[in-house]
Amino acid sequence: MYGIVYTKPCDSPKGDNCITPFLAGNPKLQLSIYTSVKPNADGGHTLIHREENFDVNSKFERIVNVSLPKKTRNNGTLFALIFVHQAGFNPWQDPRQVHSVAQLTTYMVPKPPEISLISGEDQPQGQKKEEQKKKQHDSSPAAGTGAKGGATASSDHPVSHWRSRLTLNIVGDHFLFDREYLPSDVHRYLRVFQNGKKMVYLPLLFVDELSNRVKDLVEINSTATELPLTVSYDSISLGRLRFWIHMQDAVYSLQQFGFTEKDADEIKGIFVDTNLYFLALTFFVAAFHLLFDFLAFKNDISFWKQKKSMVGMSSKAVLWRCFSTIVIFLYLFDEQTSLLVLVPAGIGSIIEVWKVKKAFKIHVFWKGGKPTFLFGKLDESERRTEEYDTLAMKYLSYLLYPLCIGGAVYALIFLRYKSWYSWLINSLVNGVYAFGFLFMLPQLFVNYKLKSVAHLPWKAFMYKAFNTFIDDVFAFIITMPTSHRLACFRDDVVFLIYLYQRWLYPVDRTRVNEYGISYDEKPKGKTHKE
Repeated sequence: MYGIVYTKPCDSPKGDNCITPFLAGNPKLQLSIYTSVKPNADGGHTLIHREENFDVNSKFERIVNVSLPKKTRNNGTLFALIFVHQAGFNPWQDPRQVHSVAQLTTYMVPKPPEISLISGEDQPQGQKKEEQKKKQHDSSPAAGTGAKGGATASSDHPVSHWRSRLTLNIVGDHFLFDREYLPSDVHRYLRVFQNGKKMVYLPLLFVDELSNRVKDLVEINSTATELPLTVSYDSISLGRLRFWIHMQDAVYSLQQFGFTEKDADEIKGIFVDTNLYFLALTFFVAAFHLLFDFLAFKNDISFWKQKKSMVGMSSKAVLWRCFSTIVIFLYLFDEQTSLLVLVPAGIGSIIEVWKVKKAFKIHVFWKGGKPTFLFGKLDESERRTEEYDTLAMKYLSYLLYPLCIGGAVYALIFLRYKSWYSWLINSLVNGVYAFGFLFMLPQLFVNYKLKSVAHLPWKAFMYKAFNTFIDDVFAFIITMPTSHRLACFRDDVVFLIYLYQRWLYPVDRTRVNEYGISYDEKPKGKTHKE
């Protein structure tokens, strides 16, 4: 990290190897922005903004209305050509100009419209009345064309979207580069010319692609003749520029590996929407999160692999965890959540299915390509645990089922969804998030009845507890559904109750417990003759 942000300045006594900044002479500059359907301006260009008295160290923001060519409106592209040049010069002919090209459009599959599954309406009643009044005053043919454009937006084909922000930066430091220690990442942005015996570099112009967020994208309609563009400028330090270049290259590499625009947007949000000091803390915490994730998976799998009896373990809680993790995974997949959240959820679902197989002693035999399932029998101790488990679930069902059904009916009447499948998954996951912690209570009830916690995988529990509190930090950083974010804080309460039971029912690790498990080996000592 130090190598990225630190650049060795030129300290040559004669200055033979130094490259001096053009900005050191305080030249009068202008900023000119053009649009073109091709990145090389072949076929014509249009001036959309010119900053006459351009000061490199003065921050500003301008909103410009950009006319869209017919090619762009018909699912085409549009580019911005940004010039920083000497005042009074034509930017296309100025030998001291520096320029960059940015794409103002991108292709993305539009989000499917959400409708009421009962009435079939695609918008709330109040909004519909307002639009009906508007249509009575405006009966032009363009209104019908616009409706057709909205109808076709639900297709699965990528549609051209407008990037409503253009963020520009120029290095304001008068930094002296050393030719022998010129950073490779800055080299592609460096334009140098000979001024006598000195080498001079032009202003370092940088287009901040990380600021282009999915939330700022606007779908381009075939009837829209112009769209607003927010041009934002600020100076930047050399160290921050180098860091931003590396992050931008990293996001580009992820997209080459198959990350979608939305997935890459989650990575951008971590860097753009987060304070740098908080971001550094996040990196530090994320390292521990990965470590605890690995240790929790390792100990959990090891515990269940050696598990021969379900004494003291709530089999219904295991079954519920399996069901809830699968529902959460399907919900996150339906919401097109970031891969940062989706992939761990998928791995967790597979592990929970394997746990169910172990908990219910399911053996799978294949005969003629068809699977045959054989369930094992419970012993006396396991049957006693099962009785406590069933009793706890009986009490919970009186509260849980009416709430889940009532919530699903309310959502069907008053909320809007993309499809019946979307409503079903949302209803199930809302039940999981809102009342899912109740299904963790049978295990607490079994612990209370048995007055013991020796049967629980405490190593895996503690690693998961650490990760639960770390997830609370990530809940504010990574974009995820609100219900998933609240579920992170819900788990904190359950873990605190587990810790209280751990303190209430202590485990003597030096003896074999009531389940035939010894945690610590006896200390080895020298044999003595009596």
